Amino acid sequence: MTLNVDNASVFYPLRGGGTIEALQNINLEINPGDFVVALGASGCGKTTLLNMLSGFIQPSKGSVLLDNKPVEGPGADRGVVFQKHALLPWLNVIDNVTLGLTFSGIPKTKRLQKGSEYLKLVGLEGFEDSRVYELSGGMQQRVGIARALVNDPEALLMDEPFGALDALTRESVQEITLDIWHKTKKMIFFITHSVEEALFLATRLIVMSPRPGRIVFEENLDFGKRFIEGGDARKIKSEQDFIKMREVVLSIIYGDEKKSQET
Repeated sequence: MTLNVDNASVFYPLRGGGTIEALQNINLEINPGDFVVALGASGCGKTTLLNMLSGFIQPSKGSVLLDNKPVEGPGADRGVVFQKHALLPWLNVIDNVTLGLTFSGIPKTKRLQKGSEYLKLVGLEGFEDSRVYELSGGMQQRVGIARALVNDPEALLMDEPFGALDALTRESVQEITLDIWHKTKKMIFFITHSVEEALFLATRLIVMSPRPGRIVFEENLDFGKRFIEGGDARKIKSEQDFIKMREVVLSIIYGDEKKSQET
């Protein structure tokens, strides 16, 4: 099963009339086992692209297809992890994770069993009965990941989920996310503003231009795979090829930012 964006553009209406082009002629293919990370300056259309993949918005031109079928709205085949965890504070952890299963009419015993399995996957076994406010920010985001995965989606869409975390927690959750990706074999589309995070996680990196957002750079990477194979995260991030790629990506982003300011 493949998630395809075919020559898609998105125009937003302006209050005073007319439109503004947020995305321009995007072509992207995401296959099972891909970890695609989108990087770019603020306002480049990363979240618009994710919203299009999730079905929250429709392309103004072009199409989005999952398994050759048009994406016409949100669905259980695409799980979304938001910038903020968006958990319900009046529910405990297990009830937050299994909320979608509850709406689907899954019997309580089965949904609690499945919810516990995914909490174990994200390293939160034993926290089923905890309240959301009792957890750290990193733990809350892991609950959000478990909630997205419990419905067994074909694709996991992650909208800058670690942006609010402190540096140490962020690195820890990056490693947990790679482990989850490796174990589930899900296709993942991930947004970030962090170049280092993008390089470490991605099997394929795309860099987007300032508005209108276009894919201006694409590269296959293996830094995350090195970590999965037993590498040390800090050592990987200090290796020369990692540093060299970081500088290449930064030069593209800052070059595009400068051009947009000059026009």
